Amino acid sequence: MEVEVVHGHQCELGEGPVWDSKNNVICWVDILNGEIHEYSPSKKNHKMYPVKKMVGCIAVCCDNNFILASTSGIGFLDRETGKITYVDNPESHLPGNRFNDGKCDPAGRLWVGSMSLSEDADTGAVYAFSNDQSTLKIKNTTISNGMEWSLDHQTFYFIDTPTQTVVAYDYDKANGNIKNKRVVIRIEEKEGFPDGMTMDSEGMLWIAHWGGWQVTRWDPKTGEKLLSIKFPVAKITSCTFGGKDLKDLFVTSAKVDLTDGELQEQPPAGALFVVKECGYQGVPTVLYET
Repeated sequence: MEVEVVHGHQCELGEGPVWDSKNNVICWVDILNGEIHEYSPSKKNHKMYPVKKMVGCIAVCCDNNFILASTSGIGFLDRETGKITYVDNPESHLPGNRFNDGKCDPAGRLWVGSMSLSEDADTGAVYAFSNDQSTLKIKNTTISNGMEWSLDHQTFYFIDTPTQTVVAYDYDKANGNIKNKRVVIRIEEKEGFPDGMTMDSEGMLWIAHWGGWQVTRWDPKTGEKLLSIKFPVAKITSCTFGGKDLKDLFVTSAKVDLTDGELQEQPPAGALFVVKECGYQGVPTVLYET
């Protein structure tokens, strides 16, 4: 599989890629620089929306705008004007925390995880946001990261990075409730730390490895690793499928805290990558139900 750089912009901490099928663009964030990026592979157009706050994740709304989670809370960004309207902040009492990864569940709620800026243990959480209010779903996480839901909408998968695991919960689409936590995938430390995650049309999980130079494909029913794709940079952060028929794998990366020597060894660190026609197909992006 051939790995290509999609666009030359290099993020400090690129994260949260989302394929916008209506506009045929790939969107992602630079958490530390407080930016949302948007790129059209067909038109070769790049656009940046300044959030001016650390922004952990975005999702596309049914009205074509963005919902985002930043250090100011959860809000909506008008893609025409760039104006951001914040509506809720479930961690306003925790100024040492920031939001990290997030994604819409099958019902169109935004699930978003948090973590402390100093990565202290058990200080993060996961919330589900809808109708302008947040509901606590998981507490005492450390680095809330990848989220995904099974094809039958019965299971929620979640990564808390330092645990080196993917856990599963029974999931109720109607009310968003989760229960019955269990470990389904274990990742050895030599492989890097599990970060962002996506799912393909066969129900397999694709996991980005922070410090591991790779994206891997796993069977959550058996815990077996099925595939590894190597990248020219160490800090691989997240992945999603996009492009025509959702057959291109887009992958974000980071350059934060790399030494000068490491930056010389990894010239594209922080770039957005793509593996075109990767041999697998993604599932459609769920929009936030406004």
